[in-house]
Amino acid sequence: MWNPRFRDRAEAGQLLGREVARRLGKRNDIIVLGLPRGGVPVAYRVAQALEAPMDLFIVRKLGVPGHEELAMGAIASGGVRVLNRDVLSYAGVSEKAIDAVVTREQQELRRREESYRGARGPLDVRGKTVVIVDDGLATGSTMRAAAAALRKMEPRIIVVAVPVAAPQTCDEFTREVDEMICLRTPEPFQAVGLWYEDFSQTTDSEVHDLLERANAEVKR
Repeated sequence: MWNPRFRDRAEAGQLLGREVARRLGKRNDIIVLGLPRGGVPVAYRVAQALEAPMDLFIVRKLGVPGHEELAMGAIASGGVRVLNRDVLSYAGVSEKAIDAVVTREQQELRRREESYRGARGPLDVRGKTVVIVDDGLATGSTMRAAAAALRKMEPRIIVVAVPVAAPQTCDEFTREVDEMICLRTPEPFQAVGLWYEDFSQTTDSEVHDLLERANAEVKR
C-alpha cells in the first residue's frame, strides 16, 4: 500500500533526486544548494542523483521589530541583502532599526557558516543552474527569501525542489522561479513534519559532515 509519508529525509532526498534528474538531466552546470538544517540531508541525496556539487545557502529573515513574524527582508550567504520596501514603508521602520536587525542576523549567519563550512567559501553560482532544496514548504517564506537573495547572485536558472509542499505554496512558486518541483502536495497539509515518519532535528554536526562528504564525492 502506498504511504503518503516519507520514511525520513534520506528517503525523501532519494525520491526527489530521481525526479530532479529526470526533469533536468545530468548537466555540468548544476549546483545544488541545501537550506540548513533540515534541507541539507535532502539536498545531499539530490546532489548524488545529479552527480553535482552541493553547498549550503544560509538565509536569515529580517523581522520587523516588535512584529518579527513579518519579514521586511533577508540576508544570505555571499553577503546578499534583500529588503522589502513595501513592508518597510507600511511598518515605518527606520534605517537605524534596520541596521540593528541586520547586524544581529549577520552575527548568526556568520556563526552558522563557520560551524558548517569552516574556512571554505561558498560556491560561485553566477551563470549556473541552481537547485535550491528544503525538506518541505508550508508558507514558503524562507524559500521565498532564499530565491530573492539568490537572484541577486545572477544564476542562469533557479529551480526550487522539495519532497512535499502545501498545494497553494507549490502553485505560487511556479510563478516565482524558473522551475518548481514538488513530489507531493497533500491536502489538508497542516505541517511539513506530518509527512515524515522520522522528522527528528538535523544537528549542526550532521550538516557539517554531509557538506564534507558531498565535497569529497565531487572531487573523486
